[in-house]
Amino acid sequence: MALTIRRKVTLGVVIGSRAFFSPAPCKDAREQVLAQLENLGFDAITLPFEATANGAVQSIADADLYADHFRKNADRIDGLVICLPNFGDEIAVAELVNRAKLNVPILLQASNDEVSKVDVHSRRDAFCGKISVTNNFWQYGIPFTETTSHTCDIWGEEFGRDLERFGRLCRTVRGLRGARIGAIGARTGAFQTMRYSEKLLQAAGITVVTVDLSEMMGAASAIKDSDPDLQEKLEKIKAYGRIPAHISPAQIGKQARWTLAVNRWIEENGCDASAIQCWRSLQDNFGCATCLTMSMMGEELMPSACEVDVMGAISMYALALASGAPPAILDWNNNYAYEKDLCVCTHCGNYPKSFIGDTPEISELDVLGETIGREKCFGAVKGKVKAGPMTYFRLSTDDRAGTVKCYLGQGDFTDDPFGMDGGIAVARVAELRKLMRFVTQNGFEHHVAMVRGHHADVVSEAVTRYLGWPMYHHGGEVEPQLFYPNRF
Repeated sequence: MALTIRRKVTLGVVIGSRAFFSPAPCKDAREQVLAQLENLGFDAITLPFEATANGAVQSIADADLYADHFRKNADRIDGLVICLPNFGDEIAVAELVNRAKLNVPILLQASNDEVSKVDVHSRRDAFCGKISVTNNFWQYGIPFTETTSHTCDIWGEEFGRDLERFGRLCRTVRGLRGARIGAIGARTGAFQTMRYSEKLLQAAGITVVTVDLSEMMGAASAIKDSDPDLQEKLEKIKAYGRIPAHISPAQIGKQARWTLAVNRWIEENGCDASAIQCWRSLQDNFGCATCLTMSMMGEELMPSACEVDVMGAISMYALALASGAPPAILDWNNNYAYEKDLCVCTHCGNYPKSFIGDTPEISELDVLGETIGREKCFGAVKGKVKAGPMTYFRLSTDDRAGTVKCYLGQGDFTDDPFGMDGGIAVARVAELRKLMRFVTQNGFEHHVAMVRGHHADVVSEAVTRYLGWPMYHHGGEVEPQLFYPNRF
Protein backbone atom coordinates (compact mmCIF):
# COMPACT_ATOMS: atom_id res chain seq x y z
CA MET A 1 0.00 0.00 0.00
CA ALA A 2 1.34 3.43 -0.94
CA LEU A 3 2.38 5.74 1.87
CA THR A 4 -0.04 8.60 2.51
CA ILE A 5 2.47 11.22 1.41
CA ARG A 6 2.76 9.53 -2.01
CA ARG A 7 -0.94 8.82 -2.53
CA LYS A 8 -2.98 10.82 -4.99
CA VAL A 9 -5.44 13.03 -3.10
CA THR A 10 -9.05 11.88 -3.53
CA LEU A 11 -11.97 14.19 -2.73
CA GLY A 12 -15.67 13.49 -2.51
CA VAL A 13 -17.70 16.06 -4.46
CA VAL A 14 -21.17 17.34 -3.53
CA ILE A 15 -23.31 19.95 -5.29
CA GLY A 16 -25.85 21.38 -2.87
CA SER A 17 -29.07 22.90 -4.21
CA ARG A 18 -32.43 24.17 -2.97
CA ALA A 19 -35.25 22.92 -5.16
CA PHE A 20 -37.12 26.18 -5.72
CA PHE A 21 -34.01 28.02 -6.93
CA SER A 22 -32.93 27.80 -10.55
CA PRO A 23 -31.32 24.39 -11.19
CA ALA A 24 -29.38 25.69 -14.19
CA PRO A 25 -26.13 26.44 -12.32
CA CYS A 26 -25.93 22.94 -10.79
CA LYS A 27 -24.71 21.14 -13.91
CA ASP A 28 -22.16 23.86 -14.64
CA ALA A 29 -20.93 23.79 -11.04
CA ARG A 30 -20.41 20.05 -11.20
CA GLU A 31 -18.46 20.20 -14.45
CA GLN A 32 -16.35 23.13 -13.25
CA VAL A 33 -15.30 21.62 -9.93
CA LEU A 34 -14.46 18.28 -11.54
CA ALA A 35 -12.35 20.11 -14.13
CA GLN A 36 -10.52 21.99 -11.37
CA LEU A 37 -9.75 18.74 -9.54
CA GLU A 38 -8.54 17.03 -12.70
CA ASN A 39 -6.27 19.98 -13.44
CA LEU A 40 -4.75 19.65 -9.96
CA GLY A 41 -4.18 15.92 -10.37
CA PHE A 42 -6.75 14.98 -7.72
CA ASP A 43 -9.20 12.10 -8.02
CA ALA A 44 -12.91 12.78 -7.47
CA ILE A 45 -15.62 10.52 -6.08
CA THR A 46 -19.26 11.45 -6.70
CA LEU A 47 -22.47 9.88 -7.99
CA PRO A 48 -23.45 10.07 -11.67
CA PHE A 49 -25.30 13.23 -12.67
CA GLU A 50 -28.46 11.20 -13.30
CA ALA A 51 -28.55 9.79 -9.76
CA THR A 52 -30.38 12.85 -8.40
CA ALA A 53 -32.35 15.78 -9.80
CA ASN A 54 -29.89 18.20 -11.44
CA GLY A 55 -27.00 16.07 -10.17
CA ALA A 56 -27.37 17.79 -6.81
CA VAL A 57 -28.21 17.03 -3.17
CA GLN A 58 -31.43 18.80 -2.26
CA SER A 59 -33.34 16.30 -0.09
CA ILE A 60 -32.84 13.72 2.65
CA ALA A 61 -33.22 10.99 0.05
CA ASP A 62 -30.36 12.53 -1.94
CA ALA A 63 -28.30 12.82 1.23
CA ASP A 64 -28.78 9.11 1.92
CA LEU A 65 -27.68 8.17 -1.60
CA TYR A 66 -24.49 10.20 -1.35
CA ALA A 67 -23.74 9.16 2.23
CA ASP A 68 -24.01 5.49 1.28
CA HIS A 69 -21.76 6.01 -1.75
CA PHE A 70 -19.15 7.85 0.31
CA ARG A 71 -19.20 5.22 3.07
CA LYS A 72 -18.43 2.54 0.49
CA ASN A 73 -15.40 4.58 -0.63
CA ALA A 74 -14.35 5.80 2.82
CA ASP A 75 -10.88 4.25 2.60
CA ARG A 76 -10.15 6.38 -0.47
CA ILE A 77 -11.72 9.72 0.47
CA ASP A 78 -9.35 12.30 1.97
CA GLY A 79 -11.84 15.17 2.14
CA LEU A 80 -15.18 16.53 0.90
CA VAL A 81 -15.76 19.50 -1.39
CA ILE A 82 -19.27 20.89 -1.07
CA CYS A 83 -20.24 23.52 -3.64
CA LEU A 84 -23.34 25.71 -3.36
CA PRO A 85 -24.19 27.13 -6.80
CA ASN A 86 -27.39 28.47 -5.21
CA PHE A 87 -28.75 28.80 -1.67
CA GLY A 88 -28.47 25.06 -1.06
CA ASP A 89 -30.49 22.83 1.23
CA GLU A 90 -28.73 23.11 4.58
CA ILE A 91 -30.48 20.13 6.16
CA ALA A 92 -29.68 17.81 3.26
CA VAL A 93 -26.02 18.88 3.27
CA ALA A 94 -25.62 18.56 7.04
CA GLU A 95 -27.37 15.19 7.13
CA LEU A 96 -25.22 13.90 4.27
CA VAL A 97 -22.05 14.67 6.23
CA ASN A 98 -23.55 13.34 9.48
CA ARG A 99 -24.67 10.06 7.90
CA ALA A 100 -21.52 9.45 5.87
CA LYS A 101 -19.41 9.61 9.07
CA LEU A 102 -16.16 10.09 7.14
CA ASN A 103 -14.47 12.36 9.71
CA VAL A 104 -12.47 14.11 6.99
CA PRO A 105 -11.87 17.81 6.26
CA ILE A 106 -14.63 19.65 4.39
CA LEU A 107 -14.20 22.58 2.00
CA LEU A 108 -17.43 24.59 1.72
CA GLN A 109 -17.77 26.84 -1.33
CA ALA A 110 -20.57 29.27 -2.21
CA SER A 111 -20.92 30.84 -5.66
CA ASN A 112 -21.02 34.51 -6.55
CA ASP A 113 -24.19 36.20 -7.72
CA GLU A 114 -23.93 38.37 -10.81
CA VAL A 115 -25.33 41.83 -10.10
CA SER A 116 -27.11 41.84 -13.48
CA LYS A 117 -28.76 38.45 -12.79
CA VAL A 118 -30.67 38.73 -9.56
CA ASP A 119 -34.21 38.34 -10.89
CA VAL A 120 -36.41 35.62 -9.45
CA HIS A 121 -35.30 33.12 -12.12
CA SER A 122 -31.53 33.80 -11.99
CA ARG A 123 -30.56 34.73 -8.43
CA ARG A 124 -28.37 32.33 -6.45
CA ASP A 125 -28.39 33.63 -2.84
CA ALA A 126 -25.44 31.34 -2.03
CA PHE A 127 -23.92 34.12 0.10
CA CYS A 128 -26.81 33.60 2.52
CA GLY A 129 -27.17 29.85 1.99
CA LYS A 130 -23.59 29.26 3.07
CA ILE A 131 -24.35 30.80 6.45
CA SER A 132 -27.34 28.48 6.84
CA VAL A 133 -25.16 25.44 6.10
CA THR A 134 -22.44 26.57 8.51
CA ASN A 135 -25.04 27.19 11.23
CA ASN A 136 -26.15 23.57 10.85
CA PHE A 137 -22.53 22.38 10.85
CA TRP A 138 -22.12 24.16 14.20
CA GLN A 139 -25.23 22.46 15.56
CA TYR A 140 -23.96 19.05 14.43
CA GLY A 141 -20.39 19.70 15.62
CA ILE A 142 -18.91 19.43 12.11
CA PRO A 143 -15.64 21.33 11.48
CA PHE A 144 -15.07 22.72 8.00
CA THR A 145 -12.64 24.82 5.97
CA GLU A 146 -13.41 28.24 4.48
CA THR A 147 -12.63 29.44 0.99
CA THR A 148 -10.50 32.59 0.68
CA SER A 149 -13.56 34.72 -0.07
CA HIS A 150 -17.02 34.12 1.39
CA THR A 151 -18.25 33.53 -2.17
CA CYS A 152 -16.24 32.79 -5.31
CA ASP A 153 -16.50 31.43 -8.85
CA ILE A 154 -16.03 27.66 -9.07
CA TRP A 155 -14.17 28.06 -12.34
CA GLY A 156 -11.89 30.80 -11.02
CA GLU A 157 -8.19 30.81 -10.15
CA GLU A 158 -8.91 31.73 -6.55
CA PHE A 159 -10.99 28.61 -5.98
CA GLY A 160 -8.32 26.59 -7.78
CA ARG A 161 -5.78 27.79 -5.20
CA ASP A 162 -8.23 26.99 -2.42
CA LEU A 163 -8.58 23.44 -3.74
CA GLU A 164 -4.80 23.00 -4.01
CA ARG A 165 -4.34 24.16 -0.42
CA PHE A 166 -7.23 21.96 0.71
CA GLY A 167 -5.57 18.94 -0.87
CA ARG A 168 -2.44 19.54 1.21
CA LEU A 169 -4.59 20.05 4.29
CA CYS A 170 -6.38 16.73 3.73
CA ARG A 171 -3.07 14.95 3.18
CA THR A 172 -1.72 16.39 6.43
CA VAL A 173 -4.75 15.37 8.48
CA ARG A 174 -4.92 11.86 7.03
CA GLY A 175 -1.18 11.37 7.33
CA LEU A 176 -0.99 12.38 10.98
CA ARG A 177 -4.10 10.47 12.04
CA GLY A 178 -2.69 7.15 10.92
CA ALA A 179 1.07 7.70 11.05
CA ARG A 180 3.51 4.89 11.84
CA ILE A 181 6.82 6.05 13.24
CA GLY A 182 9.87 3.81 13.45
CA ALA A 183 12.03 4.15 16.58
CA ILE A 184 15.37 2.56 15.79
CA GLY A 185 17.43 2.01 18.93
CA ALA A 186 17.07 3.22 22.50
CA ARG A 187 16.96 6.85 23.53
CA THR A 188 20.52 8.07 24.11
CA GLY A 189 21.01 8.05 27.89
CA ALA A 190 22.32 11.60 28.04
CA PHE A 191 19.26 12.99 26.23
CA GLN A 192 16.42 12.78 28.74
CA THR A 193 14.83 15.66 26.85
CA MET A 194 13.80 13.17 24.16
CA ARG A 195 11.30 11.40 26.40
CA TYR A 196 7.75 11.16 25.04
CA SER A 197 4.49 9.27 25.65
CA GLU A 198 3.67 6.45 23.25
CA LYS A 199 0.24 6.15 24.86
CA LEU A 200 -0.70 9.76 24.16
CA LEU A 201 0.45 9.29 20.58
CA GLN A 202 -1.60 6.11 20.20
CA ALA A 203 -4.65 7.94 21.52
CA ALA A 204 -4.08 10.42 18.67
CA GLY A 205 -3.88 7.58 16.13
CA ILE A 206 -0.07 7.55 15.82
CA THR A 207 1.72 4.21 16.24
CA VAL A 208 5.38 3.85 17.24
CA VAL A 209 7.20 0.74 15.99
CA THR A 210 10.43 -0.09 17.82
CA VAL A 211 13.52 -2.16 17.02
CA ASP A 212 16.77 -2.73 18.91
CA LEU A 213 19.84 -1.12 17.39
CA SER A 214 21.77 -4.41 17.61
CA GLU A 215 19.20 -6.08 15.33
CA MET A 216 19.72 -3.36 12.73
CA MET A 217 23.51 -3.58 12.93
CA GLY A 218 23.20 -7.36 12.53
CA ALA A 219 20.98 -6.94 9.48
CA ALA A 220 23.42 -4.48 7.93
CA SER A 221 26.40 -6.79 8.54
CA ALA A 222 24.55 -9.70 6.91
CA ILE A 223 24.12 -7.91 3.58
CA LYS A 224 26.39 -9.58 1.00
CA ASP A 225 28.67 -7.75 -1.41
CA SER A 226 26.79 -9.38 -4.29
CA ASP A 227 23.42 -7.96 -3.24
CA PRO A 228 22.23 -5.87 -6.22
CA ASP A 229 20.39 -3.47 -3.89
CA LEU A 230 23.70 -2.75 -2.16
CA GLN A 231 25.37 -1.82 -5.44
CA GLU A 232 22.48 0.48 -6.29
CA LYS A 233 22.69 2.14 -2.87
CA LEU A 234 26.44 2.69 -3.29
CA GLU A 235 25.85 4.53 -6.55
CA LYS A 236 23.12 6.69 -4.99
CA ILE A 237 25.43 7.66 -2.12
CA LYS A 238 28.23 8.61 -4.49
CA ALA A 239 25.83 10.75 -6.53
CA TYR A 240 24.24 12.40 -3.49
CA GLY A 241 27.08 14.74 -2.58
CA ARG A 242 30.81 15.47 -2.67
CA ILE A 243 32.86 12.80 -0.88
CA PRO A 244 36.46 13.85 0.01
CA ALA A 245 39.25 11.76 -1.49
CA HIS A 246 40.49 10.49 1.88
CA ILE A 247 37.25 8.56 2.52
CA SER A 248 37.87 4.88 1.74
CA PRO A 249 35.61 2.58 -0.28
CA ALA A 250 35.19 0.44 2.85
CA GLN A 251 33.73 3.41 4.74
CA ILE A 252 31.29 4.15 1.92
CA GLY A 253 30.36 0.46 1.74
CA LYS A 254 29.62 0.34 5.46
CA GLN A 255 27.39 3.39 5.15
CA ALA A 256 25.56 1.78 2.20
CA ARG A 257 24.91 -1.41 4.19
CA TRP A 258 23.51 0.55 7.12
CA THR A 259 21.29 2.67 4.87
CA LEU A 260 19.96 -0.37 3.03
CA ALA A 261 19.20 -2.19 6.29
CA VAL A 262 17.29 0.83 7.63
CA ASN A 263 15.38 1.31 4.36
CA ARG A 264 14.32 -2.34 4.30
CA TRP A 265 13.14 -2.32 7.92
CA ILE A 266 11.11 0.86 7.38
CA GLU A 267 9.46 -0.60 4.28
CA GLU A 268 8.72 -3.92 5.99
CA ASN A 269 7.07 -2.12 8.89
CA GLY A 270 5.13 0.42 6.83
CA CYS A 271 6.69 3.41 8.57
CA ASP A 272 6.01 6.96 7.37
CA ALA A 273 8.88 8.51 9.32
CA SER A 274 11.56 7.40 11.76
CA ALA A 275 13.88 8.39 14.58
CA ILE A 276 17.29 6.77 15.04
CA GLN A 277 19.78 6.35 17.88
CA CYS A 278 22.45 8.23 15.98
CA TRP A 279 25.27 8.22 18.55
CA ARG A 280 27.42 6.74 19.79
CA SER A 281 26.65 3.02 19.84
CA LEU A 282 26.42 2.87 16.05
CA GLN A 283 29.84 4.49 15.64
CA ASP A 284 31.48 2.35 18.34
CA ASN A 285 29.94 -0.98 17.33
CA PHE A 286 29.38 -0.71 13.59
CA GLY A 287 31.66 2.08 12.46
CA CYS A 288 29.63 4.74 10.64
CA ALA A 289 27.28 7.66 11.19
CA THR A 290 23.59 7.57 10.27
CA CYS A 291 23.16 11.21 9.20
CA LEU A 292 23.43 10.38 5.50
CA THR A 293 20.81 7.65 5.86
CA MET A 294 18.41 10.15 7.45
CA SER A 295 19.23 12.82 4.88
CA MET A 296 18.53 10.54 1.92
CA MET A 297 15.25 9.31 3.41
CA GLY A 298 14.19 12.88 4.07
CA GLU A 299 14.91 13.77 0.46
CA GLU A 300 12.41 11.05 -0.50
CA LEU A 301 9.79 12.55 1.88
CA MET A 302 10.33 9.87 4.54
CA PRO A 303 11.65 12.10 7.35
CA SER A 304 14.05 10.78 9.97
CA ALA A 305 15.08 12.49 13.21
CA CYS A 306 18.25 12.24 15.28
CA GLU A 307 18.64 10.96 18.84
CA VAL A 308 15.45 8.86 18.71
CA ASP A 309 13.45 12.09 18.72
CA VAL A 310 10.12 10.51 17.83
CA MET A 311 8.22 13.75 18.38
CA GLY A 312 10.71 15.52 16.11
CA ALA A 313 10.10 12.89 13.42
CA ILE A 314 6.34 13.46 13.61
CA SER A 315 6.91 17.22 13.44
CA MET A 316 9.01 16.74 10.32
CA TYR A 317 6.37 14.46 8.82
CA ALA A 318 3.66 17.07 9.39
CA LEU A 319 5.72 19.67 7.52
CA ALA A 320 6.42 17.22 4.68
CA LEU A 321 2.70 16.42 4.35
CA ALA A 322 1.74 20.10 4.33
CA SER A 323 4.43 21.26 1.93
CA GLY A 324 5.42 18.30 -0.21
CA ALA A 325 9.05 19.31 0.44
CA PRO A 326 11.85 17.62 2.44
CA PRO A 327 12.03 18.84 6.07
CA ALA A 328 14.91 18.70 8.55
CA ILE A 329 15.39 18.45 12.32
CA LEU A 330 17.54 21.18 13.87
CA ASP A 331 18.65 22.52 17.23
CA TRP A 332 17.82 26.04 18.33
CA ASN A 333 21.55 26.31 18.90
CA ASN A 334 23.33 29.68 18.90
CA ASN A 335 22.70 33.38 19.22
CA TYR A 336 23.96 35.51 16.34
CA ALA A 337 26.05 38.31 17.85
CA TYR A 338 23.65 40.92 19.27
CA GLU A 339 20.96 40.45 16.61
CA LYS A 340 17.71 40.04 18.56
CA ASP A 341 15.72 38.24 15.88
CA LEU A 342 18.57 36.18 14.42
CA CYS A 343 19.79 32.78 15.62
CA VAL A 344 21.71 29.77 14.34
CA CYS A 345 20.06 26.37 13.95
CA THR A 346 22.39 23.40 13.48
CA HIS A 347 22.75 19.65 13.47
CA CYS A 348 25.69 17.36 12.81
CA GLY A 349 24.74 16.56 9.26
CA ASN A 350 21.28 15.10 8.63
CA TYR A 351 19.71 17.76 6.37
CA PRO A 352 18.26 16.57 3.05
CA LYS A 353 20.25 18.11 0.21
CA SER A 354 17.32 20.07 -1.23
CA PHE A 355 16.67 21.49 2.24
CA ILE A 356 20.23 22.80 2.16
CA GLY A 357 19.59 24.04 -1.37
CA ASP A 358 22.97 23.02 -2.76
CA THR A 359 25.09 19.91 -3.28
CA PRO A 360 26.44 18.96 0.17
CA GLU A 361 29.71 17.49 1.31
CA ILE A 362 29.51 13.98 2.76
CA SER A 363 32.29 13.34 5.25
CA GLU A 364 32.74 12.62 8.99
CA LEU A 365 31.06 13.82 12.14
CA ASP A 366 33.26 16.56 13.56
CA VAL A 367 32.67 16.74 17.32
CA LEU A 368 32.22 12.99 17.84
CA GLY A 369 34.98 12.22 15.36
CA GLU A 370 37.45 14.21 17.42
CA THR A 371 36.54 12.08 20.44
CA ILE A 372 36.33 8.51 19.12
CA GLY A 373 38.15 8.72 15.77
CA ARG A 374 36.96 10.04 12.44
CA GLU A 375 37.33 6.66 10.75
CA LYS A 376 34.22 5.52 12.67
CA CYS A 377 32.16 8.57 11.78
CA PHE A 378 31.70 8.73 8.01
CA GLY A 379 28.23 9.71 6.87
CA ALA A 380 27.66 13.35 7.89
CA VAL A 381 25.96 15.63 5.35
CA LYS A 382 27.46 19.13 5.58
CA GLY A 383 26.42 22.43 4.11
CA LYS A 384 25.03 25.87 4.86
CA VAL A 385 21.33 26.29 4.21
CA LYS A 386 20.59 28.78 1.44
CA ALA A 387 18.51 31.87 2.08
CA GLY A 388 14.74 31.71 1.69
CA PRO A 389 11.43 31.48 3.54
CA MET A 390 10.93 28.69 6.06
CA THR A 391 8.32 27.22 8.40
CA TYR A 392 9.13 25.74 11.81
CA PHE A 393 7.05 23.33 13.89
CA ARG A 394 7.43 21.31 17.08
CA LEU A 395 5.14 18.68 18.58
CA SER A 396 5.57 17.40 22.12
CA THR A 397 3.64 15.08 24.43
CA ASP A 398 2.70 16.68 27.73
CA ASP A 399 2.08 13.96 30.32
CA ARG A 400 1.14 16.51 32.97
CA ALA A 401 -1.64 17.90 30.79
CA GLY A 402 -2.43 14.56 29.10
CA THR A 403 -2.22 15.90 25.55
CA VAL A 404 -0.12 16.40 22.46
CA LYS A 405 0.86 20.07 22.21
CA CYS A 406 2.79 22.13 19.69
CA TYR A 407 4.06 25.47 18.46
CA LEU A 408 4.38 26.78 14.92
CA GLY A 409 5.64 29.78 13.01
CA GLN A 410 7.39 31.18 9.96
CA GLY A 411 10.63 32.97 9.34
CA ASP A 412 13.50 33.08 6.88
CA PHE A 413 16.90 31.52 6.36
CA THR A 414 19.52 34.19 5.73
CA ASP A 415 22.88 34.46 3.98
CA ASP A 416 24.66 35.67 7.13
CA PRO A 417 27.98 33.81 7.55
CA PHE A 418 28.66 31.44 10.46
CA GLY A 419 31.91 29.51 10.73
CA MET A 420 30.72 26.27 12.33
CA ASP A 421 31.05 22.75 10.93
CA GLY A 422 28.12 20.49 10.05
CA GLY A 423 24.70 21.60 8.89
CA ILE A 424 24.22 25.32 9.49
CA ALA A 425 21.07 27.39 9.11
CA VAL A 426 21.06 31.05 10.10
CA ALA A 427 17.42 31.89 10.77
CA ARG A 428 15.48 35.09 11.28
CA VAL A 429 12.31 34.91 13.38
CA ALA A 430 10.39 38.05 14.30
CA GLU A 431 10.13 38.50 18.08
CA LEU A 432 12.51 35.62 18.66
CA ARG A 433 12.78 36.38 22.39
CA LYS A 434 9.00 35.98 22.75
CA LEU A 435 9.18 32.59 21.00
CA MET A 436 12.10 31.38 23.12
CA ARG A 437 10.27 32.46 26.28
CA PHE A 438 7.31 30.35 25.18
CA VAL A 439 9.55 27.35 24.43
CA THR A 440 11.31 27.48 27.79
CA GLN A 441 8.23 28.21 29.89
CA ASN A 442 6.16 25.42 28.33
CA GLY A 443 8.57 22.50 28.50
CA PHE A 444 9.43 22.12 24.82
CA GLU A 445 12.57 20.43 23.56
CA HIS A 446 15.58 22.11 21.92
CA HIS A 447 14.87 20.30 18.65
CA VAL A 448 12.64 21.90 16.02
CA ALA A 449 11.50 20.75 12.56
CA MET A 450 11.83 23.14 9.64
CA VAL A 451 10.94 23.11 5.95
CA ARG A 452 11.60 25.54 3.13
CA GLY A 453 8.65 27.79 2.21
CA HIS A 454 5.76 29.24 4.19
CA HIS A 455 3.20 26.55 5.05
CA ALA A 456 2.08 27.46 8.56
CA ASP A 457 -1.54 28.08 7.55
CA VAL A 458 -2.04 24.47 6.43
CA VAL A 459 -0.31 22.98 9.49
CA SER A 460 -2.23 25.28 11.83
CA GLU A 461 -5.64 24.38 10.43
CA ALA A 462 -4.88 20.65 10.31
CA VAL A 463 -3.65 20.57 13.90
CA THR A 464 -6.24 22.81 15.54
CA ARG A 465 -9.45 22.45 13.52
CA TYR A 466 -9.27 18.76 12.65
CA LEU A 467 -6.89 17.14 15.17
CA GLY A 468 -7.78 19.29 18.16
CA TRP A 469 -4.28 19.71 19.58
CA PRO A 470 -3.45 22.84 21.59
CA MET A 471 -1.00 25.08 19.73
CA TYR A 472 0.81 28.38 19.95
CA HIS A 473 1.09 30.01 16.52
CA HIS A 474 3.92 32.52 16.81
CA GLY A 475 3.08 35.56 14.70
CA GLY A 476 -0.16 34.01 13.50
CA GLU A 477 -3.36 35.97 13.17
CA VAL A 478 -5.70 35.30 16.07
CA GLU A 479 -9.20 34.36 14.92
CA PRO A 480 -12.06 36.55 16.19
CA GLN A 481 -13.42 35.28 19.50
CA LEU A 482 -16.64 35.85 21.40
CA PHE A 483 -16.41 38.27 24.30
CA TYR A 484 -18.43 37.17 27.31
CA PRO A 485 -19.13 40.23 29.46
CA ASN A 486 -19.19 39.88 33.23
CA ARG A 487 -21.39 42.88 33.91
CA PHE A 488 -22.97 41.95 37.23
